[in-house]
Amino acid sequence: MKNESTIIDVPAESSSAMKGKAPLIGMAKDHTTSGSGGYKRGLSIFDFLLRLAAIIAASVAAATMFTSDETLPLFTQFLQFEAGYDDLPTFQFFVIAMSIVSGYLVLSLPISVVTIVRPLATAPRLLLLVLDTAALAFNMAAASSAAAISYLAHNGNQNTNWLPICQQFGDFCLKSSGAVVSSFVAVVFFTILVVLSGVALKRH
Repeated sequence: MKNESTIIDVPAESSSAMKGKAPLIGMAKDHTTSGSGGYKRGLSIFDFLLRLAAIIAASVAAATMFTSDETLPLFTQFLQFEAGYDDLPTFQFFVIAMSIVSGYLVLSLPISVVTIVRPLATAPRLLLLVLDTAALAFNMAAASSAAAISYLAHNGNQNTNWLPICQQFGDFCLKSSGAVVSSFVAVVFFTILVVLSGVALKRH
């Protein structure tokens, strides 16, 4: 009895067919990369807009404190009382610090533009994260010290017999307090910038 066997030929996939399937993986990877790039580009645009807002807040703080001089007119022009930011070393530090912060923000705009053009680049974002953190600490130091002096100007201190001066120098206190508020607004913007940089650097 003869053994009957059936041989079924299974055609092997041609190299051209296999090559036709290979790009599917690459296409999926490119799609994921483009999606991540679009997300990070959106963060970069928001980062750029926040820097513009922070420039305005820091510049207003420095300019307002710099122009906060007030002179009290008395009976004679030879005897006058004057209050200005340069009478207090803390307010002098505030003006210098906020001016430096404003200058840094202006110089950081080109780096922010680079992150928009190249959203997947890591080095510019890392550089901004480090510099923004240092600027945030500098801004916070200036704002906090100026806030303490502004509080003493409004309320005084009975334990040290420091009298409040805002009843006499109302315009000076109003401008200096406004400068302090504007500097804290810049602190908020810097905090958001640091968080954005950290989120953008996070690997997906």
